[in-house]
Amino acid sequence: MPSTDLRPQAVALTPLLGLGVAELEAWAQSQGQPAFRGRQLHDWLYNRGARSLDAISVLPKAWRQRLQELPVLPAGSGTPGPEAEVRWPPAHGSPELPREQRITPGETEPGQALLGRSRVLHRSDARDGTCKLLLGTVDGLSIETVGIPSGERLTVCVSSQVGCPMACRFCATGKGGLQRSLAVHEIVDQVLSVREAMGRRPSHVVFMGMGEPLLNSEVVLAAIDCLCRDLGMAQRQITLSTVGVPRTLPTLAERALDRLGRAQFTLAVSLHAPDQRLREELIPTAHTYPIEDLLEDCRRYVTITGRRVSFEYILLGGLNDQPRHAAALAALLRGFQSHVNLIPYNPIEEEEFQRPSPAAVEAFRRLLGARHVAVSVRTSRGLDADAACGQLRRRIMTEIDRHKFS
Repeated sequence: MPSTDLRPQAVALTPLLGLGVAELEAWAQSQGQPAFRGRQLHDWLYNRGARSLDAISVLPKAWRQRLQELPVLPAGSGTPGPEAEVRWPPAHGSPELPREQRITPGETEPGQALLGRSRVLHRSDARDGTCKLLLGTVDGLSIETVGIPSGERLTVCVSSQVGCPMACRFCATGKGGLQRSLAVHEIVDQVLSVREAMGRRPSHVVFMGMGEPLLNSEVVLAAIDCLCRDLGMAQRQITLSTVGVPRTLPTLAERALDRLGRAQFTLAVSLHAPDQRLREELIPTAHTYPIEDLLEDCRRYVTITGRRVSFEYILLGGLNDQPRHAAALAALLRGFQSHVNLIPYNPIEEEEFQRPSPAAVEAFRRLLGARHVAVSVRTSRGLDADAACGQLRRRIMTEIDRHKFS
């Protein structure tokens, strides 16, 4: 017998964080509210950092209560994007984490899921002022983000995925595998959470946290668009770091021009070795992406965007930090419109790699400079607060598991 219930069924909504003024105005009107309610939502989301609907006191109480009852689509439940077609890594990727390693979703503020805010699970502060946050998603997963102060500058290091499939040996995140890619609101929320935790406006954002951004490039570009449009950042204040995924760099350039109008963010490509053999030793997934092909894709990116590429090079004591490695790297990049950022290794428990000596770092830098390679050394921050990406998450998850079975 057919149902006689003629009440309209609630349609699951996507979170509001990530939407611009015009989109929020249209959304408010679709809910039977005047357009200016959308402008109020925009102000409270991006300028005031509201975490609950109750906090947005300018909205009618009856509407806030109705909004709290609306179902919200979980992140990752939509139609897969173009990245779903990229079978990467094809053979040596790390497995997905078992569901048992999820955290237990805790109490949230009314309407927190609709707004698109995560909850802070843990905060770790280093003596140098670096602040690392472990954030919990609405589906019980966890991600890391870091606030790195330096004078008047505050850089937020954001994650683009929950975990990472790239399995880089020197990275704690790669030891845990991949669970899913993040949605736009989950990326933007990291910047808002650091702003709230540190009480100051972020000046720069780097996609150097958990995950491989090029396996989530459509969402990453949408997040960059939101950061510039709604938080007032400039593209030149944003860096996107990748270890390299075949056939994606030229596509990234074209998508950036289409989505953002121009591609002025910095592209940072993680090399970490001057030759294919050593690179595969450090990054097992690199076996399907020869370093010559990676550099050719970088050249195509430069041609399309007109922007130089920055190369990241983690210095591992005694392994890739010798004078012969510097000479080989300089030869590899000869004639390339690029910049090299040297990164002294932050130790993790699972590997026995050594941090290079200050003398070795300086010698490597001088050798590159003498061969006319633009080079800088990244200052290590937060060494007393789970500095390496993924360490805080793994430590907290270990403590949670120990508590469960104790």
